[in-house]
Amino acid sequence: MTRRIIQTDQAPAAIGPYSQAVQVGDLAFISGQIPLDPATMTLVEGDIAAQTRQVFANLRHVCIATGGELASICKLTIFLTDLCHFATVNDIMAETFAEPYPARAAVGVRELPRGAMVEVEAILSLAEDT
Repeated sequence: MTRRIIQTDQAPAAIGPYSQAVQVGDLAFISGQIPLDPATMTLVEGDIAAQTRQVFANLRHVCIATGGELASICKLTIFLTDLCHFATVNDIMAETFAEPYPARAAVGVRELPRGAMVEVEAILSLAEDT
């Protein structure tokens, strides 16, 4: 099966040796997105809400570059440096996604790249509904 590398300047460039996303068959695997402004490659200012909104905006742009959309996501993994932000992230996720929601895991971690408070990776399906 061939792999297609996904790249868009509408989301932050990779800050290491990885691709923004890789499509294999009808699945695309999106690398973790942190709250970087894609134009400046700097962390957005603000609280967990501002950071989470930027992460989902970045994720949306990578989804679009694959030919999908946020609704195409079947699995999210959310990494938080403080699980006390869980409820806020849930609220913003409910604003960003519509039912049926994707499967999800939320994991508490000690730290994230660039001092981010939140990072999200995703798997999306590009299969046509039958």
